[in-house]
Amino acid sequence: MSLIHWEPLKELNALRQNVNRLFDEIMHPEQMHKVFPTLDGLNWNPAIELKELDQEIILKVQVPGIDAKDLDIQVSENAVAVAGEYQEEKTSDSKGFYRSEFSYGKFQRIIPLPANVKHEEVKAEVKDGVVTLTLPKAQTSQRNVVKVDLTFQEKAREAMTEERLHEKHVQDTMRGRASEELDKSTVDYVAQ
Repeated sequence: MSLIHWEPLKELNALRQNVNRLFDEIMHPEQMHKVFPTLDGLNWNPAIELKELDQEIILKVQVPGIDAKDLDIQVSENAVAVAGEYQEEKTSDSKGFYRSEFSYGKFQRIIPLPANVKHEEVKAEVKDGVVTLTLPKAQTSQRNVVKVDLTFQEKAREAMTEERLHEKHVQDTMRGRASEELDKSTVDYVAQ
């Protein structure tokens, strides 16, 4: 019988991640429409700080020890996905660690945003293991009421009817011409 190494901190961290994801889905169900692919077998999530200002949203992601080239950050209109991998340094030292509490492995975090943003105009900065994203807010429509054009469907129906009548006319004309050509060919053949 072999002993299984129990890591209570890792299990608590996994529980925290699942609870965070659950609350994100409950609080922002309209924003969790699976824009970003999710990864399996994730070991940890980076800590974030989200601040909403009048014209922009500031998102800070804490990823110490990870190079910018090893991060994958994607922004949609209403969410930000941060993914990467924190790799353990491999050494050929024969002596092992007495204790290590570092988290290694892949991570991904999808952060729903409190407002829609202009995802093409994001500015990013990496300093001291913190990625700072400046996300300009998208301008919302000033008009809260929009008139709905109910005649559009009727116009579309009329256009379809006209198109069908035109197609029928073309088919009838082609049948008539083909019939005339056939009759003419038959008369010419019989006359020979």
